[in-house]
Amino acid sequence: MRNAALTLGLIAGLLGMLVGLFGYGWTELANAHAEVGELFMFENPALVRAASFFAPLLAIAGGAMAKARALWGGILLLGAAALFYAAFGFNVATMFPIGFAGLGGVLALAAGKPDEPKAHF
Repeated sequence: MRNAALTLGLIAGLLGMLVGLFGYGWTELANAHAEVGELFMFENPALVRAASFFAPLLAIAGGAMAKARALWGGILLLGAAALFYAAFGFNVATMFPIGFAGLGGVLALAAGKPDEPKAHF
């Protein structure tokens, strides 16, 4: 389950980078050219810009942490899925990053073997 969470987190992060590049680029283009913003504009461009960077970062970091620290990795993966959904909604471009990060987070949290009893800091 941890290996699956690792793989799903990395795939979600890589696909999310494509979504993030488009989202950030579109907000910048709409900001520079008002006629583009009239065609289509996000409701909260600041959230889109932040999520374009942080959501793929959380997905990749959560996937990378899933083997060693399943709890933290699962929380980061679920956070990435929630951030993708909050910024972009659920659509054809975000269904796989949201689905993969969400499933990876659930699998990491449900991993059978508990983490080693170490200090977390």
